[in-house]
Amino acid sequence: MANPELPVPDGLTLRPFHGVRFAVTDVADVTSPPYDLISDEDARTLLDTHPNNVVRLILPGADRHRYGQARDTLHAWLEAGVLATDPQPAIYVYEQSAQGRVLQRGLIGDVALADPERRIILPHEDVMPGPVADRLALMRTTEANLEPIFLLYDGGNSAATALVDEVATTRAPLTEAVVKAPGGDEVRHRLWALTDEAEITRVNDDLRDRQALIADGHHRYATYRALQLEHHTAGDADGPWDHGLALLVDSSAYPPHLKAIHRVIPGLPLHEAVTKAKGAWQVTEHADLDEGLAALAEADEPAYLLAGAGHAHLLTAPDPLQVRHAMPASRSERWSSLNTSILAEFLLPKVWGLYDDEQTVHIVHHDAEAAARLARQAGGTAVILNPLSVPDVLAVAAGGERVPRKSTSFGPKPRTGLVLRTFTTL
Repeated sequence: MANPELPVPDGLTLRPFHGVRFAVTDVADVTSPPYDLISDEDARTLLDTHPNNVVRLILPGADRHRYGQARDTLHAWLEAGVLATDPQPAIYVYEQSAQGRVLQRGLIGDVALADPERRIILPHEDVMPGPVADRLALMRTTEANLEPIFLLYDGGNSAATALVDEVATTRAPLTEAVVKAPGGDEVRHRLWALTDEAEITRVNDDLRDRQALIADGHHRYATYRALQLEHHTAGDADGPWDHGLALLVDSSAYPPHLKAIHRVIPGLPLHEAVTKAKGAWQVTEHADLDEGLAALAEADEPAYLLAGAGHAHLLTAPDPLQVRHAMPASRSERWSSLNTSILAEFLLPKVWGLYDDEQTVHIVHHDAEAAARLARQAGGTAVILNPLSVPDVLAVAAGGERVPRKSTSFGPKPRTGLVLRTFTTL
């Protein structure tokens, strides 16, 4: 059967929606980080803080009935008034600040879904089938977008951004939550509703001809598109599945920061990883993790710090001929120079004989010490990376390529639970 014809959006657009928000005393207690940054221990802590924390919806557990449990919990909270639906459809202004300084402002709304070939919404990172299947099952069953994807656009301090700043500095917020960040700083999250038709038109007139880069949420965007295709294949008319919950930020006004995502390979002992690497890399031993991290930060790319039980080892200056033979001929020179590309195409398969999948290679966001600790506990190897550069990521995306999975972690990330989107309350 031929693929159905999907709606074609009129450029980059945000549609207002009836936001679903927690009606509790302290909203901070029921919010969470994005689902893929939450460990089992984090989830327990969040639920100990408040039994109605949104983690009960976004990570409902491992039980085979978990998606139905998430749906039932969502419906129960709506019926009990734990969650309430805003009476007017809105596009929401969202602000994150810390220590009196604005970190980021943007707009949360229903973004019209677009085929990547139309170059309206640009993915920059590969996805894996497992997380997409998980998020699709959750979204299909709950009929809700429980957390936004994170999009960046170059607005050049656009008219939409001017409105965002005006709202955030002159109007009282709908809600706010003060959350302690991992580093100990308090981050304030505030939300306002734009309901005026003229203001919403002003936003979309400014956005329509622009492009947006998916900074965070590639698996969720792939899920949005898969759900859209499911419904149109089934013959359903245009509906809520043609849009998805998104935070859109002007990167020229609020430049993002980009952090590294590290790897842990439980099945690869550190001594074996180091021994095999010596045939293709310059290997320098460091007495401890801190010394190794300092050396990694100063090293020319590509460079990786291997850690686990024992000393840390820095890999630098790979054999250029071996690297060149390993990289796909179809890829651009810029793509082939990225540390995550060389990791995926050369270090893992050619040097260590491993395939980069979710079972073999585990992911640790940002925290090198946590990666090293997990490697020690498993008797494996942590591969610690420097972050990619924003210009490299943008250039790869603009060229129609995608970096390997889990190459980037843009921030600051939106807080999950401030506003939800259900398909029945649009």
